[in-house]
Amino acid sequence: MTDHLSIPTPAGTFDAIAAGPEDGRPVLLLHGFPEAAIAWEDVLYRLEREGVRAVAPDQRGYSPGVRPENAVDYGIDDLVGDVIAIADELGWGRFDLVGHDWGAAVAWHTADQHPDRLRTLTAVSTPHPAALAEAHKTDEDQHMRSQYMTEWRQARTTERKMSANNFEAIRQMFDYRVTPGRVAEYIGRLSEPGALTAALNWYRAGKPHGRIGKIDVPTLYVWSTEDVAFGSVAALDTENWVSAAYRFEMFEDVTHWVLEEVPDALTAVLLEHLAAH
Repeated sequence: MTDHLSIPTPAGTFDAIAAGPEDGRPVLLLHGFPEAAIAWEDVLYRLEREGVRAVAPDQRGYSPGVRPENAVDYGIDDLVGDVIAIADELGWGRFDLVGHDWGAAVAWHTADQHPDRLRTLTAVSTPHPAALAEAHKTDEDQHMRSQYMTEWRQARTTERKMSANNFEAIRQMFDYRVTPGRVAEYIGRLSEPGALTAALNWYRAGKPHGRIGKIDVPTLYVWSTEDVAFGSVAALDTENWVSAAYRFEMFEDVTHWVLEEVPDALTAVLLEHLAAH
């Protein structure tokens, strides 16, 4: 059974869904754009069956209680700070961190800044930020894949394009790989006042300042071959940016929406990763 949580932090109150025994192994799951905590719902149920305590928050901008208006308030340090504040409020000294898309970017930076807090790291889709930055500079394919980020930083113009025709542009992003009901729920949330702008502010906050180094936390990286955003160059280079135990899993014929397309396969490799550390 899914629990609905309200998690108070200095930044505001985060909404979250949770499952599993409260004394189970603590796992925090971070979603990406343009989704929400419910993207993890299928994985959450599978983790619950294994006795894991899994919590998936609606992140900054997605939770109405933590929706600053200014893009500057969506910098990577703020997002990492949210992760630690949520874990603190849950009473988790050390925990396993899992992220997809933007959630994975936050997870990488959390592992870099707070390795002592993480038992393991699992990143889905998004490669190590340094590997991605290098591929963006040297690989024409990755450079082309990342062009959308520049477009989405355009204030207000993007909101109009994305919300036109009942958010048709966002519906097309999912390429029929996510159920219409789930997509409708995402769009319903993004239709709330200020919600779409808040989600786009993650892109508009600018590139994370400071260099991110090698990750000294046991890491699982999951990449899918049909991901439109992230190519193979950065995916294969990611292992060079992890100094701890590292596992790479490649899912064939799966798009960017790994959580919803292949929740069984994803949960299986995640559970193996947790069991190994």
